[in-house]
Amino acid sequence: MAVSASAVKELRERTGAGMLDCKKALDETNGDIDKAIAVLREKGLSAAANKAGRAATEGVVESYIHGGGRIGVLVEINCETDFVGKTDQFKEFARDIAMHIAAANPKYVRREEVPTEELDKEKEILKNQALNEGKPEKIVEKMVEGRINKYYEEYCLLEQSFIKDPDKTINTLLNEKISTIGENISIRRFARFELGEGLEKKQDNFVEEVMSQVNK
Repeated sequence: MAVSASAVKELRERTGAGMLDCKKALDETNGDIDKAIAVLREKGLSAAANKAGRAATEGVVESYIHGGGRIGVLVEINCETDFVGKTDQFKEFARDIAMHIAAANPKYVRREEVPTEELDKEKEILKNQALNEGKPEKIVEKMVEGRINKYYEEYCLLEQSFIKDPDKTINTLLNEKISTIGENISIRRFARFELGEGLEKKQDNFVEEVMSQVNK
């Protein structure tokens, strides 16, 4: 089967491997990204995967407060050594991630964390939408798969576009830091608090607000 450019792009972002290696791995696995990741790891071609098995228990819990206390974020980012955790480069990365979470409001770190019941509910909604649009049932499943990827891009931190450089996903940024710093780095968990969250109030564009503060 022909491998799509979007599949190659996703595999590169998730592994940090070269484009040609990603295409070959996808060809070998008939486009199955998870199997392709395993192939790259077995061949030692995944830059991030080469370090993924190493224990990362040091790091920082970074905080970010926006708008005079209107939004607060705590994020735990791990690395392998206390030395790296104290470097300006690592701290700057943690700060960028915390700021991104404040602006982009993800619900999960990675797609594997999305509860099965929530995913099934979303797939059912997307399936009904496609059928209501008059799409043939034989292509509805492929449409749902494509739209579920959009769901991941919206709600999963690692798959969101980085607010300071939308051409990169957070996962791409993470893999770049792993390659540059030379240690395994993991975004473990985060908590985001918004003043009055769940209460009826006017909608604000926090991305624009956060970015305006960054650019001052």
